[in-house]
Amino acid sequence: MKIRQTELLAPAKDLETGVVAINSGADAVYIGASSFGARHLAGNKLEDIKKLVDYAHKFNVKIHVTINTILTDDELVEAKKLIQNLYEIGVDAIIVQDMGLVNLAIKNELPPIVLHASTQCNNRGLGKVKFLREVGFSRAILARELSVEKIGEICQNTDIEIETFIHGALCVSYSGQCYLSCSAGGRSANRGECAQPCRKKYTLTDEKGRILAKDKNLLSLKDFNASGNLRALVEAGVKSFKIEGRLKDKNYVKNVVAFYRAELDKYGQKTSSGKIFADFEPNVLKSFNRGFTSYFLNGREKCFNFSSPKMRGEKLAKVKKSVPGSFVLDKKLELTPQDGLCYFKADVLEGCLVNSVKNGEIFINKNIKIPVGTMIYRNFDAKFDKMLSSSKITRKLRADFTFKDGVLTVEDEDGNVESVRLENFETPNNPEKMKEIFTEQLKKTGESDFYAENIEILSEVPFMPKSQINEVRRTILDKLIEKRIKNYKREVQKPLNYAKYVKVATDYRENIHNSEAEKFYEGCGCKVLEHSLETSREFRGKELMRTKHCLKYAFDICKSPTKLFLTDEKGKKYPLKFDCKNCEMVVCGSD
Repeated sequence: MKIRQTELLAPAKDLETGVVAINSGADAVYIGASSFGARHLAGNKLEDIKKLVDYAHKFNVKIHVTINTILTDDELVEAKKLIQNLYEIGVDAIIVQDMGLVNLAIKNELPPIVLHASTQCNNRGLGKVKFLREVGFSRAILARELSVEKIGEICQNTDIEIETFIHGALCVSYSGQCYLSCSAGGRSANRGECAQPCRKKYTLTDEKGRILAKDKNLLSLKDFNASGNLRALVEAGVKSFKIEGRLKDKNYVKNVVAFYRAELDKYGQKTSSGKIFADFEPNVLKSFNRGFTSYFLNGREKCFNFSSPKMRGEKLAKVKKSVPGSFVLDKKLELTPQDGLCYFKADVLEGCLVNSVKNGEIFINKNIKIPVGTMIYRNFDAKFDKMLSSSKITRKLRADFTFKDGVLTVEDEDGNVESVRLENFETPNNPEKMKEIFTEQLKKTGESDFYAENIEILSEVPFMPKSQINEVRRTILDKLIEKRIKNYKREVQKPLNYAKYVKVATDYRENIHNSEAEKFYEGCGCKVLEHSLETSREFRGKELMRTKHCLKYAFDICKSPTKLFLTDEKGKKYPLKFDCKNCEMVVCGSD
């Protein structure tokens, strides 16, 4: 297999989490700015992003910032200022959905910062990705619903960089095509305010009012886990492998990033620098998940979880004996106090905590009797979580030292070199002992960003106290870091332009929310028939959500002509339509 360069892209809700992601092995980090991100609860100040940029660039790690909501005309003015500021502090790329920003770039009103087309742009076909390439985007982030075969087709037929998700929560709708939250409560997913109606309970009925499922999480999906498909995705040509989770905590990021760093290294060469020094064995089963699915990477599978949108965790064993307040499992497992356990009771997820374990009997914090035969899951591993919290996982750059004729030289793994001359020192009484001390002190790189791998002493070392050797080491490594940052090469966005769009006319599904976006589509030969639903607020009869998840498939009635409806907990009824040719389901607004 040809060794390809691959980027592991990690989420960060803040500066601290971003540093953790980098230390755990990320080649790039994506983070929200102060506004205009699709996760409005994950905003960050410019000064914090600047600190993250400076830390990242030492390791050749890139920082991408999300500006991926649709914007009003007034917001475009603010976004333009924000993007200028992001460019000035060294951000590598911005992730955008709104083509109004692209129109500003075409008119040279944005700095030459690299533009990535967000998955919110509904990038699920070769034609759309080719269009983005012709416009001048540097990267397209694909829809999550694509198969490995489809991803390969896109990669092989265009030279734009391709980014694809590999882990985390799944939106049931094609990204950028969900209006259910906005319809139900006015909170728009395209504006960064999704209320996650897909995690709510619904009742499924047919046209005669018969109930097929009552009060179930019918739109809730399991979490994505593509670890078993990494090799195929690398061979397909994917450049960037993205972990979802800008609202996740640092322990989640630490564990998941470390896991995928180790997995991806089997098939590709990382794009960043440095070696990861991990002090724990990552295990994604122990971080938040609703059960895992590879989604549609290998065709249709049961990717849904109707019982609960909550954390299920790792499957343990079945209950063998049970009395109120305690039980015994049919396997011997290590459990500790404060472990969180859960199980399904009448298809509803219930939970409890471990108080103690004695001779295999598990005593819990509830005086309940769990039926024999019940499968028990652990959704919180107290020991593992404590280990993650105390972990000192770090990232360091290789430094090779050479001393010859009074000059100490250091070279890092990327070929950056610095030297210092040692002058006005005495000849040592014991040259061999001095050489040994000199070598040992150079190895003690301590809290610096380096670890010493090779040290060559090619001539006699002058007498130096340990304190002076340490000072020389600190000075030369500080100079090397300065050179690394100076030599960091940020990519520049090439000029953008209009290109022929894949449609001659478009409607609300293009999410056109401002005049600049309208000008963009018109410049691309596409007539704008309708602005965004966030503009009109007219949801009757509209597609509120288009999904690859299909309830006819889930209930094994694919060929049935029966009309189906979803009713939410407030009694609002949504007709369902089925595009069987494309194997898709549509949730519609009521007429």
